[in-house]
Amino acid sequence: MYKVTKELHFCYGHRLMQYQGKCRVPHGHNATVAIDLQADSLDPLGMVVDFTDITRVIQGWIDSNLDHRMLLRLDDPLAKWLQEVGEPCFIMDRNPTAEMLAQLIFEYAVAQGFPVVEVRLWETPDAYATYRARP
Repeated sequence: MYKVTKELHFCYGHRLMQYQGKCRVPHGHNATVAIDLQADSLDPLGMVVDFTDITRVIQGWIDSNLDHRMLLRLDDPLAKWLQEVGEPCFIMDRNPTAEMLAQLIFEYAVAQGFPVVEVRLWETPDAYATYRARP
């Protein structure tokens, strides 16, 4: 079994609705994402997946959809206002937690055909969430 990991980075703002702590107010994070990909065999070039392809596809999607955007829950009143004034935001069905972002990136990567087994998303240098494929 072969496994590779690619690290990606982006910045985002968010807030958590119905949360009692300080994350209930808009604030930002510098996220690090580690994507683990796995295969039983290597391609003809001797790779699980070309790191360049991971960057092009997944980092490209992150840059277009999540980077330097407010990530907000659908029913957040701030979402409607930001959209009305033309500010970049990404609307989610659930609170934009680190757990939900890890799942979102995992599902996008799988939909693009990557053999992803796990995504870890650090929202701070010492706190991260993991989403992985079911065994």
